[in-house]
Amino acid sequence: MQPSEMVMNLRQVFVSVLMFGVAGLLLFMYLQAWIEEQPTELRTTNYFQPAPRIVSREKLQQPIIDQQDSKLQSLGKLKQNNESFIITKIFSESLSEVSHLKGNTRASSEKTDSLNGKVYERHQVTKSFFKKFNQITWPLNTRPLNKSLIRGDKWKKTDAAQEKRRAFLQDFCKKYGGGNRAQSHLFHMVSRIYVEDRHKILYCEVPKAGCSNWKRILMVLNGLASSAYNITHNAVHYGKHLKKLDSFDLKGIYTRLNSYTKAVFVRDPMERLVSAFRDKFEHPNSYYHPVFGKAIIKKYRPNACQEKINNGSGVKFKEFIHYLLDSHRPVGMDIHWERVSKLCYPCLINYDFVGKFETLEEDANYFLQLIGAPRGLKFPNFKDRHSSDERTNADVVRQYLKDLSSMERQLIYDFYYLDYLMFNYTTPFV
Repeated sequence: MQPSEMVMNLRQVFVSVLMFGVAGLLLFMYLQAWIEEQPTELRTTNYFQPAPRIVSREKLQQPIIDQQDSKLQSLGKLKQNNESFIITKIFSESLSEVSHLKGNTRASSEKTDSLNGKVYERHQVTKSFFKKFNQITWPLNTRPLNKSLIRGDKWKKTDAAQEKRRAFLQDFCKKYGGGNRAQSHLFHMVSRIYVEDRHKILYCEVPKAGCSNWKRILMVLNGLASSAYNITHNAVHYGKHLKKLDSFDLKGIYTRLNSYTKAVFVRDPMERLVSAFRDKFEHPNSYYHPVFGKAIIKKYRPNACQEKINNGSGVKFKEFIHYLLDSHRPVGMDIHWERVSKLCYPCLINYDFVGKFETLEEDANYFLQLIGAPRGLKFPNFKDRHSSDERTNADVVRQYLKDLSSMERQLIYDFYYLDYLMFNYTTPFV
């Protein structure tokens, strides 16, 4: 090769590199300008956030965390620094999961707007409000309950318990969750909240914690029925008689969140889990068996016969637990065993009333007094379905847990860890 040709080749290489560099710089400038033009909620999503804290089945033989022995003790003995780290991590991951859910919802709605134009249109309108809405500061403190309608000392003990629960949850959220306000995910956060406008009530539905009878009460309060005892299970769950908070626009949602009495009723996480399993998998079910049962048996039962795989019936509790703890579940989560922290977001929505399934009738009737319900209206105490079955209690739970290893029981507790702490439930024997 002649020297002149070599110089020419070097010049060509230099010019090519220079052109690529200029093109890269222009592309970077364009992308930077495009990012700055995007709505706030698109720019603040952290796609490098850790995955949700769900342990895969392959980890059943591994230690959970270095402080496992400490967590087996009472909550009061947990070391402060370790507890703060774990709770803050779980809480931030919870918000991260909502962010990904919102992103998935956006993509899904864009693909299906021809079939669901109304939802898609609302989503597009909502996007234009997010930047302004993000500037709103939500009140951190829970409002005092209006007790002007309470007479006498009948509810003194219930009221004291209620104030203690409210204070405990508020202190917990101030300590671990008060700094993040995920306003841009508002529609997802309020999707489980039912609205009763007459008495200005917001009720967050927690399945397997008395929600069927609570919906009956809301229907009576709203004038849709004269008695809670005359409303069938199908009318409650499939009749679509009640409004949800996410059906309103942003102004309607925000106004109700700040002026209505907000209530949530919870239950011991382990009891709620066993109750959900018994209800959905130990009785004939045209949805849970083919959708969840088939997938669970196929993945978690070695040498499963084709008949069981085809009909999905006969899921064992241990198989169900393996599904619950698997980060690669063959089928998604369900509200009946989802954590309350991800159904009702108690540290983002300041609930005025925290009821518990363990004292359901007493708490519910006290709440009805607080909101000025008709004097004759009482919370129904009947079992919505499978009335001949024994109610799921601590003794029943022990029978189901005895078939699990100590590691599996520990993993279940880890899964519901935030619910245990938020609502001050006793650490189970794991």
